[in-house]
Amino acid sequence: MALAAPQVDKKPIEIVSSNSEMNADGSYSFDFESADGTKVSESGSQKQVGAKPEDIGTVSKGSYSFTTPDGVVLTVNWVADENGFQATGDHLPTPPPMPEHVVKMLADLKAAGVL
Repeated sequence: MALAAPQVDKKPIEIVSSNSEMNADGSYSFDFESADGTKVSESGSQKQVGAKPEDIGTVSKGSYSFTTPDGVVLTVNWVADENGFQATGDHLPTPPPMPEHVVKMLADLKAAGVL
């Protein structure tokens, strides 16, 4: 036997503001806000990410926020570049600090030209 979730009559959430821009150089930006308070913003541009002329990529940054069912507004800020996707927010877990001996080892390796 298979059961499906009950169909709830949900109305679409209205978009109360929306902007976007695309430029000839490959840069762009957009943002929108919906009636439930959700906000999204993003911008990006082309960047030389390597030594070769063809090593060009899009780097982007942005944020989004929304309200949880218990009324808490959560915001995520992010960057996506040659170092990958990096998100930050007060509600997101963070790693513990790197042990001092590892910090020293990495500094020594960098000074020796290994890193």
